[in-house]
Amino acid sequence: MTYCVGILVEDGLVMIADTRTNAGLDDISTFRKLHLFEVPGERVLALASAGNLSVTQSVVALLNEGVANPETGAVETILEAPTMFQAAQLIGRAIRRVRAIEREGFEAAQLRFEVTFLFGGQIADGPMRLYMIYSAGNFMACSQDAPFLQIGEHKYGKPILDRAVTFKTDIYDALKVGLISMDSTMRSNLGVGLPIDLAVIRRNSCRTEVVHRIEAGEPYFHDLRERWSAALRAAHRAIPRPPYGPSAGV
Repeated sequence: MTYCVGILVEDGLVMIADTRTNAGLDDISTFRKLHLFEVPGERVLALASAGNLSVTQSVVALLNEGVANPETGAVETILEAPTMFQAAQLIGRAIRRVRAIEREGFEAAQLRFEVTFLFGGQIADGPMRLYMIYSAGNFMACSQDAPFLQIGEHKYGKPILDRAVTFKTDIYDALKVGLISMDSTMRSNLGVGLPIDLAVIRRNSCRTEVVHRIEAGEPYFHDLRERWSAALRAAHRAIPRPPYGPSAGV
């Protein structure tokens, strides 16, 4: 299991991903799930992955080495895609290519082909975009009305994002809320865990402003977790008790 979130606000893009993978209770490892492709001043792309680790690694490798365009026959890499839309299409083709290669083995082992990506960034003077790309290779775009997308174990972090993030949210407030949603997910699902990788990309900069890994024991993240827990306890104590029961006269 994993949890990744992308938040696209007016100021730019925040991408956050955990690093925990497991193949059973006694087989837990750490692998990077947030990948960056950057040519400073020309393009900056962020790709977060969830699903079968061998599939996601194969897709990322293909994006670097190149995928054939069925219309032109040319081999294209993600650093050559002229627009974000065409880069998302390239990722879809890479997913379908890996599926075609691995289908027989997956079917023989009775395994499901499961992979999902969050893909965001900006190319040259084109618009900044955030997409969710599915295992079939199709994709959907984030909108101003719903300025975030999640993959993996998303249900625990979504209510926080729903209540606190809008398109007008400051980019570092968006990062803070995204980390709170990650902490809430980690509290409820042991399949999601530290370290956490994050990237902040300012709109129209075409470069990463922040790339950081949060390790266990980092003071800021520890303080954030403690403050959020304390704020929740204070909030529920401040809300009046429900007017139900024998003493309510109903």
